[in-house]
Amino acid sequence: MNRLPKFALSRKPYAVDLSSLRVGEVSPRWDGAPLARAEIDAVWFRRRRGVTVACIGRLWDYQSPPPVDAAQFLAQATDGRYGGDCDGRWDGVGYWGSELPDVRDRHMAILVPMLVAYPAIPDGYDGWWTYHEESMTPC
Repeated sequence: MNRLPKFALSRKPYAVDLSSLRVGEVSPRWDGAPLARAEIDAVWFRRRRGVTVACIGRLWDYQSPPPVDAAQFLAQATDGRYGGDCDGRWDGVGYWGSELPDVRDRHMAILVPMLVAYPAIPDGYDGWWTYHEESMTPC
């Protein structure tokens, strides 16, 4: 992934929680190299039906070698065709996501102030990161 010099919604940027990297079980790839599914928590803005929404979820990737930290995960993450896995979304009026009250409340504690402060990066997150390559600085 690449770090954007400034926020640009058209580049589909993500802000990530650098402390949230999770690496799954390591298994051999077809050529014997170690491979693992890794994921990191993320938040992002998107436009849905002309309305800006705040999203929370995670980015994931199968990586070889398995990343040892968030910086390595971001450097190796190049396949953004699926985007982030969204667990919750707030459009200023309605919430879509978990029906579990504690998860919903955790999401809303981040999404509501995030949308109000658009396009600021929420506290605890690092950004803006994108899979797009043109006119950006590599991590």
